[in-house]
Amino acid sequence: MPEFLLILIRSIGAFLILLIMARIMGKKQLSQLTFFDYCVGITIGSIAATMSVDQNVKISNGIVSLIIWGLFPLVLAYLGIKNRKFLHLTDGRPAIIIKNGQVLDKSMKKNQLAIDELMMLLREKSVFKVDDVEMAILETNGELSIMLKTEQQPVTPKLLGLEVESEHAPSLLIADGTVLEQNLAMLGYSSKWLLSEVKKQGASQIKDVFLAQVDSKGNLYVDLYNEKMVQNQVEQRPSLTDALKKLQADLEKFSPETENKKTKKMYSEQTKKLQKTIEDIMPYLK
Repeated sequence: MPEFLLILIRSIGAFLILLIMARIMGKKQLSQLTFFDYCVGITIGSIAATMSVDQNVKISNGIVSLIIWGLFPLVLAYLGIKNRKFLHLTDGRPAIIIKNGQVLDKSMKKNQLAIDELMMLLREKSVFKVDDVEMAILETNGELSIMLKTEQQPVTPKLLGLEVESEHAPSLLIADGTVLEQNLAMLGYSSKWLLSEVKKQGASQIKDVFLAQVDSKGNLYVDLYNEKMVQNQVEQRPSLTDALKKLQADLEKFSPETENKKTKKMYSEQTKKLQKTIEDIMPYLK
């Protein structure tokens, strides 16, 4: 058998084995790469490369070696689930690097983390002042988890005591010029409706659309293949719920600003009535 053909067969075999092992080992190898996983990955890659080009290595020996190294992470992961001490032995422990805005020097030295490296990890999380950090933890995969001080955390509707309308994740209706029929049927839209809406935004047919996405309020976003086509991103449904919610928030805001008990009572009653109205019309807006 020609040498190049033999290398081709061995390479394809090694690739298929690696692909199967990657699927079995799961996504943790990519998303939570610890030092041990890193070493295992390098070793498996080295074995596969050697098996592909080194004809002195028997294919059977290479396959057995790959299987053994592929089973190591699975066995250790299983033992780690059963025993936390064993998990800490193989994967290590998270380490607190910053506490109450103070850098812990001993923890930095223990984890061999330099100041410049720490500042880089902080900047990656959009944090530029150490004093803004309540706690920073160096995870076993080398990433830095940060909890900001309360006064530095972003303001949320919950923090302000405001109720907001819940939204589901936007759904794709068209991808690469193809209608996703399952998503369309699940959301209760028809093909005629979709075609009419994309035409409003500059497309002449479905194939002109690279991507179409609809949000929970029925607003359709369309991205066309031809950038020269005029795109008008329009709201498909007027947000009546948002207007009523804003009115309700205004009534709740006005109530504490007055000292008149009758006026306070009136604001409170109107707020409750408005809430009932919103609940009554919500089924018709979905």
